[in-house]
Amino acid sequence: MDSANSSDQPALSYLAPGVTRSAKIVVAGAFGVGKTTFVGSVSEVTPLRMEEPITEASIGVDDLRGKPHKTATTVAMDFGRIHLLGDRLVLYLFGTPGQTRFRPLWEGLTEGALGAVVLADTRDLDGCHEVLSLLEEQQTPYAVAINVFPDAPRYPLHEIRQALALDPDTPLTECDARDRRSCVFSLITLVEHLTTRQVSAPLVEPRS
Repeated sequence: MDSANSSDQPALSYLAPGVTRSAKIVVAGAFGVGKTTFVGSVSEVTPLRMEEPITEASIGVDDLRGKPHKTATTVAMDFGRIHLLGDRLVLYLFGTPGQTRFRPLWEGLTEGALGAVVLADTRDLDGCHEVLSLLEEQQTPYAVAINVFPDAPRYPLHEIRQALALDPDTPLTECDARDRRSCVFSLITLVEHLTTRQVSAPLVEPRS
């Protein structure tokens, strides 16, 4: 039986035909804020996850308060992909590990990124500061999205902005990392912020 000619095989399409631009976007944040869930909610492909089970060795090292159901943690990255703007733009999403001991990996993942979505939890806003400092040191633009956990206290966004010492131009929104539409809105907010900065944007001064 004759084998099928390779030219007769249907071409695999990994991107929408109308794509004109692509960008690397980092999904960052402290431990347990919902980065893996966020990437999984929006990704159009099966997300790549590099996780390990949380063991007794994590006790006293990783803060599990308020996270009784968390059984695994990202140790390298999460990866996903999504098309936006009528399929003209494709975003490659890289979720970072949350623990500060992975800071060298944070630096590697943010290299070459056009921007970042920083997820935050109102139960631990202090956990954001090191992530924000790193992004500012590397001059990576970012938007902050408060992941609304069911048992987390709610605060007015202007109070959260003040607590995080965010620049007035830095986008700050709320999202539900389990809800695709909510996460897409956070990404669109970041893209709009990046578009606004393209013409002229002052360098961000690293926070002390």
